[in-house]
Amino acid sequence: MPAILFVCTANICRSPMAMGLFKSKIGDEISKWRIESAGTWAIEGLAASVNSQQVLLDRQIDLSNHTSRPIEQLDLNEFDLILVMEHGHKEAIKGEFPEVSNRVFLLYEMIGYKKDVYDPYGSHLVDYAETADELDRILTEGMGKIKDLAYKNEKIRIQ
Repeated sequence: MPAILFVCTANICRSPMAMGLFKSKIGDEISKWRIESAGTWAIEGLAASVNSQQVLLDRQIDLSNHTSRPIEQLDLNEFDLILVMEHGHKEAIKGEFPEVSNRVFLLYEMIGYKKDVYDPYGSHLVDYAETADELDRILTEGMGKIKDLAYKNEKIRIQ
């Protein structure tokens, strides 16, 4: 079972939205995947932001059961692909967990760019919707690469 982790800062906006969108896109294959999210500076146990929940609910994706957690609570060796929202997240994970460096990518790298996903935290609902659109586009265009990397790394991890 390939395992993918989405990471942002607080694990209440971008990474839960990316996780929810990915789950909806993977469709019937969802039972064959482990899909989670965490934050580099997350406080454990917070709900996804109200605007994140609303924007995804408008897309028939429910984040009401999401609770934030810091990345340190996870064994990153269990994940085949770690997709982060910002350069700082990538640097932090590679620095603190060098053993998974080859599995950490900016989400934008899945479509050939090295840029950050905008953080809408504290902004208006329209900003959250724009970030959700951005995430949706990246996941749609990058799905092939995401799957390829996750399956390839899974084979390496379980050997």
